[in-house]
Amino acid sequence: MIRLDINKPIAETKVVVAMSGGVDSSTVAALVKEAGYETIGITLQLYDHGAALQKKGACCAGQDIHDAQRVAEKIGIPHYVLNYESLFKESVMEDFADSYLRGETPIPCVRCNQSVKFRDLYKVAKDLNADALVTGHYVQRIRTPEGVQLLRGSDPDKDQSYFLFATTKEQLDFLHFPLGGMTKEETRKQAERFGLPVADKPDSQDICFVPNGNYAKVIEKLRPQAFDPGEIVHIDGTVLGRHEGIVHYTIGQRRGIGIAWYEPLYVVKVDAAAKRVIVGPESALDTQAFTIRELNWLSDKTIPENGLPVEVKLRSAQEPVPATLFPKTADGKYGVTVRPAQRAVTPGQACVMYQGARVLGGGWITTDHKNNHGSTGAGAV
Repeated sequence: MIRLDINKPIAETKVVVAMSGGVDSSTVAALVKEAGYETIGITLQLYDHGAALQKKGACCAGQDIHDAQRVAEKIGIPHYVLNYESLFKESVMEDFADSYLRGETPIPCVRCNQSVKFRDLYKVAKDLNADALVTGHYVQRIRTPEGVQLLRGSDPDKDQSYFLFATTKEQLDFLHFPLGGMTKEETRKQAERFGLPVADKPDSQDICFVPNGNYAKVIEKLRPQAFDPGEIVHIDGTVLGRHEGIVHYTIGQRRGIGIAWYEPLYVVKVDAAAKRVIVGPESALDTQAFTIRELNWLSDKTIPENGLPVEVKLRSAQEPVPATLFPKTADGKYGVTVRPAQRAVTPGQACVMYQGARVLGGGWITTDHKNNHGSTGAGAV
């Protein structure tokens, strides 16, 4: 039986559960209801319902809305579907496309959590006079004398803390994550115990608004200029060929460059302003220092001039590596150095800081970082 960290009698506590239609959020709703809390399920319709019904295996698809409704009926809680199509398009889809125009490789799921799910759903829950907003994310939340802290999920294979670094302190005080101490197998066993119709439902794999993983089609519709042709240039300044749009390239890419060379070529940088794709040897991908923007800092620690020792993850599946975070400069960015140098540090991806299991905060990797081969990853270009 779960117990939420709320200083109020259970019978008088109102909880909103974000229900995506998957096994995780469905199980959380059942656990909250079983514990005796007044439980309300809310599902967000994030994009065209007609298109969603044709798409399977992705978060927030039409089938998922139907599944959430079935689960709510099964466990006996009120359930509401809120149409957030316009807001989702503006906050997530258009930002996704704009990131490619800037030469970045975005993570739309973080933006969705940062905006629609935790910012706007938070407001909805508050408007309903709820005492908490509960989700099925695999992260942990603890209350300490210094305040509420966000921790990695206990199951390293399911930990989702990388995707929640942008959660604010105010939101974290209201959010609860009952699955943070569980494994996926344990969650499915709970779903089976409740007899939920989604107990065996596979995890979503795709970005919800990208049909069959073809993100280029989405970007072409929203930002056709991302397909303007340009030059493929070696880091030594040699023009090697042409490309059909920077949207087709990301840092570290080897396949699909289409240039014959005496050594394997990798995408080292995407110069969006010049419509250039910069390529070079694999060694040119190593980066030891870079900058981040929009730092969300969950810790009370100050960042000294000589830097704060932290651990960072630059990809969701990566183990944290030692790093140093430096204070904000005049341009509003923060410096980060990593030890050892990391391969293919990619603008638009997240840099998330940890201290052991605790999430200290995080920000977005910028396009102006330096690597170990040239001043901006472009050599003489």
